[in-house]
Amino acid sequence: MIDLYYWTTPNGHKITIFLEETGLKYKIIPINIGKGEQFKADFLAISPNNRIPAIIDHEPAGGGKPVPVFESGAILLYLADKTGKFIAKDLRGRTETLEWLFWQMGGLGPMAGQNNHFGVYAPEKIPYAIDRYRNEVNRLYGVMNKRLADRRYLAGEYSIADIASYPWVVPWERQGQNIADFPHLKRWLEAIAAREAVKRAYAKAEEINPNPGGIRTAEERAVLFGQTAQSVAAMGSR
Repeated sequence: MIDLYYWTTPNGHKITIFLEETGLKYKIIPINIGKGEQFKADFLAISPNNRIPAIIDHEPAGGGKPVPVFESGAILLYLADKTGKFIAKDLRGRTETLEWLFWQMGGLGPMAGQNNHFGVYAPEKIPYAIDRYRNEVNRLYGVMNKRLADRRYLAGEYSIADIASYPWVVPWERQGQNIADFPHLKRWLEAIAAREAVKRAYAKAEEINPNPGGIRTAEERAVLFGQTAQSVAAMGSR
């Protein structure tokens, strides 16, 4: 059994998709990040960066004590190695998969996140910041589109690289992009959306958070965007 500490964000969707694809038994433990539940001591013991998702694997390979893992890319790699699924076994294929997994973790996710922040959540609309991140997301979509021109998936076969990237492309309209400008990326997006495991993962998101809508209150804004090093130092006392 795997405990999944989860909220309905792109990084959260990555893990539910993988778990649904593989059929691993898991239990979702919702962490409502708008209410500050990510700062509770029991969650911080698993995820010291106070971010979802995180897991506890109660049946690790080889037995022994449960294994906690935080960071979505690390979780995907851990689960891929655990199951032997969605990562190539040969050196070159595995390397390609990891390249595109880390590309998502270091590029697509952070840039799309900043684009969303300055375009949607920032109380002051700064044209330079909005243009900077919207253009960078556009460039990254272009990178994916070129990569997918002669292959079905990012690393050849469907893999954790695709699972990691897909949730960050789903909200392309919110990102200020036109998916029709990227025909190979559009084909890839539609192919993954049609997978039954992906449909089940997003259905679970709707059950857990039926009224998503971003940051609605000043309190939520302070919880999500007002943290500093001093906040981190104080977390242990919560």
